[in-house]
Amino acid sequence: MTALRLLQRMKRDWMHTGRRPSGLCGAALLVAARMHDFRRTVKEVISVVKVCESTLRKRLTEFEDTPTSQLTIDEFMKIDLEEECDPPSYTAGQRKLRMKQLEQVLSKKLEEVEGEISSYQDAIEIELENSRPKAKGGLAREPPSARPPHVKAPVPPIGGLSSGMAALNVAEEEASPCAPRRGWP
Repeated sequence: MTALRLLQRMKRDWMHTGRRPSGLCGAALLVAARMHDFRRTVKEVISVVKVCESTLRKRLTEFEDTPTSQLTIDEFMKIDLEEECDPPSYTAGQRKLRMKQLEQVLSKKLEEVEGEISSYQDAIEIELENSRPKAKGGLAREPPSARPPHVKAPVPPIGGLSSGMAALNVAEEEASPCAPRRGWP
């Protein structure tokens, strides 16, 4: 009787539309057996109703989404729910629609946050550029974009003019593509 009652409820919840009856019967048999403490495995039910295991699992998950599945055994036997559920294909379509809408909302928020982050990054870089000390005099460092990529920046003098000139000569030798490499025979 419990399996028949489950099938009636599945019909009221539109689970039978577009489905073969054997899948619904298998799900109802398995649920009814477990409600009355009969130890039946999924494989035993599959061998009786001749459906695939994945079909049986799908029917069980569809039944799980109905309000009837939330009732206790006593409530299921005593209470007859008047409301109907939407068909499983309709609820799946609604779920996909909600997911698309949520993705659109999240992508808009992500774009806003990325724009805000880039504006903060620009402000930070401008502030860092303004807070750097400015070089003065003839040995002021030129911006890196004004130099060719293979020329290194000149080293400022440390111990007077002669050591500064020696440092410049070393930098020029290292930057020259034809200069002999040190440490090679």
